[in-house]
Amino acid sequence: QILSKGELQVSDKERHTQLEQMFRDIATIVADKCVNPETKRPYTVILIERAMKDIHYSVKPHKSTKQQALEVIRQLKETMQIERAHMRLRFILPAKEGKKLKEKLKPLIKVIENEDFHEQLEIVCLIDPGCFREIDELIRSETKGRGTLEVLSLKDVEEGDEKLE
Repeated sequence: QILSKGELQVSDKERHTQLEQMFRDIATIVADKCVNPETKRPYTVILIERAMKDIHYSVKPHKSTKQQALEVIRQLKETMQIERAHMRLRFILPAKEGKKLKEKLKPLIKVIENEDFHEQLEIVCLIDPGCFREIDELIRSETKGRGTLEVLSLKDVEEGDEKLE
């Protein structure tokens, strides 16, 4: 009966270590997915951890770290300059549906970097990662599988040293 219905006792130190690890994992995910909107540079994990402590974020042990990371991003937006790094995509749409579909996609696109219209419409753009599924479904349903969607980069960030003047 103890083996089938009993619970494993977890010591205070083990629980504390587990929560600390989750806290670090959440901070790492947030640092990975976010940038400073002004400089387009990623934040460090330590800076995110400090910001999480400042907003008194408490880890929920029974929720996935990814879910909690998205929650943390929402909460951090209120206190600091932070936003999800944009995704860079390329769509290739058949000429017939291209114009019509472009109008439907426009509200979901943040920045159009390149647009080419010959036999087909090709657009390279930046989007908010939250819109990806919606865009993917829209292209699939409207072009009936003839349009393609390619992820060029999962996060658009500036790399390298900053130049001081």
